[in-house]
Amino acid sequence: MLKNQDHRVAVAPMMDWTDRHCRFFHRQLTSRALLYTEMVVADAVIHGTRERLLGFDDAEHPVALQLGGSDPRKLAEAARIGEAFGYDEINLNVGCPSDRVQSGTFGACLMKVPVLVADCVAAMKAAVKVPVTVKCRIGVDEQDPEPALDALADGVFDAGADALWVHARKAWLEGLSPKENRDIPPLDYQRVYRLKAGKLNQFIGINGGIQSIEEARRHIDQVDGAMLGRAAYHTPGILAGVDAAFYNGQAEAFDFAGLIDTMAGYAARHIEQGGRLGHVTRHMVGLFHGLPGARRYRQILSTDATKPGAGPDVLRTAFAALDLNGAAEAA
Repeated sequence: MLKNQDHRVAVAPMMDWTDRHCRFFHRQLTSRALLYTEMVVADAVIHGTRERLLGFDDAEHPVALQLGGSDPRKLAEAARIGEAFGYDEINLNVGCPSDRVQSGTFGACLMKVPVLVADCVAAMKAAVKVPVTVKCRIGVDEQDPEPALDALADGVFDAGADALWVHARKAWLEGLSPKENRDIPPLDYQRVYRLKAGKLNQFIGINGGIQSIEEARRHIDQVDGAMLGRAAYHTPGILAGVDAAFYNGQAEAFDFAGLIDTMAGYAARHIEQGGRLGHVTRHMVGLFHGLPGARRYRQILSTDATKPGAGPDVLRTAFAALDLNGAAEAA
């Protein structure tokens, strides 16, 4: 089992969002929260361009690789590759409802075959020394979340899983789009609390609709960890309070000017390697949400930073439009 204090707060894996640039940025805001990659399909890890798919900056630690797949042998091989790249944890996706995931017989549809999920976990555990964890929903389609979630949890923990993160919604694979699956199925936090109450010696984390540090704190009164998703992405400034709130860090004004300098330097290195400024700054648009000058900051990053040839000075120009004192106080 994971130590509760180690990974009590995490930033969720989010397709097309939590790439290496997003994770580097988030790490500047919190030194302790566990960061997750986007889901990477096991076949791609085995046969694809590994540095492009798996490469990350050492500053991102602790960072977990999320894998998608349903073949225990392939997942074990992909887990070995991920461990060799230096990831601190390997996570199996049993919650994504996208059409592409369903066609590959993995993601949320695996909730229907908990024995196969357990086999996958067992194979991954046998292949690596780092923790192996699972992220799931409370059920899919017409499943009753009571027995469905219990069966999944029992199976993965019996197979040796170190943690189970539960998105507290069902996934409707028939009738709802992936986007609708993030909002329409009602949240059922109590179901996750009941799961934890029956598994006091196992790490159970909760995900889904958590908007603030205060909400995360209330959940951690009931379970072992809280995972921030869209709130961390759209309003990343909330991550600046995580270390003080959950890891006994000092509650002091955050150095946003230093953050911008760090990200400008990072962007410059990315551009030198053939990248574009927008690859980095697209993750930073919501940083100063609600503060004086935030609208102008967003406008600059959404327009000037995406132009061909844009350099890191655009980021500094956007930051200059802000009320720095207001930003520091907000942290």
